Amino acid sequence: MTEATTTGTTPARIPSGRGRATLATDWHPAPLPDKTAISLHTLISYDGEVSRGTLYEPAAASRTVFCLMHPRQDLQRHPLIPGLLGAGHSVWAQAGREVGNDLRLVHETALLDVAAGMEFLRERGFEHIVLIGHSGGAGLYSFYAEQALTAPSDRITRTPGGAPVKLGEAPMPAPDGLVLVAPHPGQGRLLLSMIDASVTHEEDPFSVDPDLDPYNPANGFGEAPEGSSYSAGFLDRYGAAQWARVARIDERARELIAGRLAARKRFKGGSGDPADRRRSVLTPIITTYRTDADPRCTDLHLDPSDRPYGSVISARPSVSNYGVTGFGRLTTPEAWLSTWSGVSSNASLVRSLSGVTIPTLVIEYTGDCSVFPGDVRDALAALKADDATHLRIRADHFGRPLAEGDESGTAAAVRELVPWTEERMSR
Repeated sequence: MTEATTTGTTPARIPSGRGRATLATDWHPAPLPDKTAISLHTLISYDGEVSRGTLYEPAAASRTVFCLMHPRQDLQRHPLIPGLLGAGHSVWAQAGREVGNDLRLVHETALLDVAAGMEFLRERGFEHIVLIGHSGGAGLYSFYAEQALTAPSDRITRTPGGAPVKLGEAPMPAPDGLVLVAPHPGQGRLLLSMIDASVTHEEDPFSVDPDLDPYNPANGFGEAPEGSSYSAGFLDRYGAAQWARVARIDERARELIAGRLAARKRFKGGSGDPADRRRSVLTPIITTYRTDADPRCTDLHLDPSDRPYGSVISARPSVSNYGVTGFGRLTTPEAWLSTWSGVSSNASLVRSLSGVTIPTLVIEYTGDCSVFPGDVRDALAALKADDATHLRIRADHFGRPLAEGDESGTAAAVRELVPWTEERMSR
């Protein structure tokens, strides 16, 4: 494995504000190169669902296309796009079936959207397809690569909620390379580290066990600039309670699914009960409160890096933990188990990378408030690819500079990933 640290000197303006929970519009520093051709495409996946993509092509024809996709967000204005085009390569930015609303996001079916995009690009004549998974896109694209590289007969056949999925039947063209930028450990594993373990009643957002409250000064919490200092004993209890809370929500999700399926079976069996008919189609919504409570965000001694105090959601997670913004807040039972459960989800970066053998580049942003050095180490340890490169770049989770005069992490990432790709695609 190749490993390096990258720093830069090209000054870049720091965007105003610290709004963090978006990739699509937050930081788009450069215009598209002149004569960029832009075409919009609607795709039908193997299971008949619709996704859409934008193909950006440089003036001179390119044999290589970089792909960008996130399971929940639209990346058509991703800040990497101008630099990749400027280097002479095409870019495909795809929006999946649940973009902008992850209420029903099931990762196994999202893979069929990725597959539709891959088929389109192969038919378009691109010889080399390189997937760039930024943040949550890393979990999606790693999961796709792992399944695409698996024999169809051995692919996943059911979602964690038990629904059949046609991955074994669907054409799933394999990519030629994988680039992971600020790769968090998967939506579920991310939430597992951020969920507030002190919640005692899921229906009461103010319920709290003070002995497990990460924002209780008695447990070591401190506001900025001093920050928190949690004991090893508290962190052990907290982590175990986080796992237990997710497992309880998993159990509830499975109960809700089982109840709906049982009503469907009774109705199809001729029960004639109107209530069974209603219960067979009603999908209850799981509400998960307080999901901005990762101790590493306020205790910078834990898994130290260049990051500032605060989370990817807010500079004051003790406040935002009770706010409307939070990961996995509203989901169907199926979406919870597939996407947001750190216990049950298949879209775990560590699980997926154990089946990825294609050349892989991992770019770690050292000031990231969402992806920590330990997360990256775990991913690299799981990665099966013999050709693996790890780079560290000084930037925040979105590639923005950490201080006045720092180079944009986005620019540094382009500068590194383009030659890395060109070297491998020319072999």
